[in-house]
Amino acid sequence: MAANKRDYYEVLGVSRNATEDEIKKSFRRLAKQYHPDANKEQGAEARFIEVNEAYEVLSDAQKRAAYDRYGHAGVGAGAAGAGFGNGFEGFSSINDLFETFFAGSTGSTRRSGTQRGADIRYELTITFEEAVFGCQKEIEIPRWETCGSCHGSGAQPGTSTSRCSSCQGTGEIRRVQQSIFGQFVNVMMCERCRGEGRVITTPCEKCRGQGRVRNNRRVVVNIPAGVDDGINVRVTGEGEVSSRGGTPGNLYVVLTVKTHPFFKRQGNDVLFELPISFSQAALGDEVEVPTVDGKTTMLKIPAGTQSNRSFRLKGMGVPVVHSSARGDQHVIVKVVTPTNLTPEQKSLLEEFARLEREQSEQNDKNIFRNLFEKTKDVFQ
Repeated sequence: MAANKRDYYEVLGVSRNATEDEIKKSFRRLAKQYHPDANKEQGAEARFIEVNEAYEVLSDAQKRAAYDRYGHAGVGAGAAGAGFGNGFEGFSSINDLFETFFAGSTGSTRRSGTQRGADIRYELTITFEEAVFGCQKEIEIPRWETCGSCHGSGAQPGTSTSRCSSCQGTGEIRRVQQSIFGQFVNVMMCERCRGEGRVITTPCEKCRGQGRVRNNRRVVVNIPAGVDDGINVRVTGEGEVSSRGGTPGNLYVVLTVKTHPFFKRQGNDVLFELPISFSQAALGDEVEVPTVDGKTTMLKIPAGTQSNRSFRLKGMGVPVVHSSARGDQHVIVKVVTPTNLTPEQKSLLEEFARLEREQSEQNDKNIFRNLFEKTKDVFQ
């Protein structure tokens, strides 16, 4: 485990076999508790960053598997070399290791101290229609941004930095080690100057030497047509800026789609239940049906239609993301049994029932007569 880094499961307060839902629930609770905008106590901001870092790893199945196997080494900057322990730390791959052994073992290339900024996760709720047809949303996110006073250097304007005394300005710490292959030099980034070779003598008053400050930023997010619940929309470069001059992280907007009062989604298809009367089902009819476009279309109901029969309206469903194709709308008819009949309606239905019984009895007689005609020779 990396020095001074707590176990990610311990950070989120969950067991190592915790489910995705348990991890997400714990993250939401802790993020809300330690968010810098809500918690002004000393150490809250660092705790908030730690919680975000733990969730970023444990919420990703691939990163979590690497962390479970190799610990922090499996998900950090040297993850590609996870597993090289016992004096082999500092090598990103087996190639680095053998190049050092067989090239005279005097060193390796200097490693940059820059790091990419952290990603930001933002949860956004949109309507059913906005998910279907896309939209633009302006959101406000708290994030680290480059300090406008020192422009990210961390030094007070008008002052200069000095050479790091630990690494003598190289940004590297070299340690000679013995192995079964002989002597080699392990090159590691200097922790004091973080690989930069220089240290700040007079920190910037605004950012206190961090090179970045906490601000709220308004970002416009383009939601493409056809997105669904749980989809992540990435906004490149709108995440946290790094305190070490690296590229900014990304903003990931996680979508939650509200349910619709009568439309349901099934992939790129839309389902709509249409109530019809008994007479419409029996005699047939042409009815008006609403669509997700906010318009209506006419649908022909054939005579003798049974309840739960589905009719397809081709190309009237949800657009396929980043495509001109669309799904279909399926209209499912539901025959409604009449209630609170008027005397006239009741009389007509009773007459219908009487005629229906007579026809049924006649059909039974015809069936019996046909059966008798076919079998009478057998009994003569």
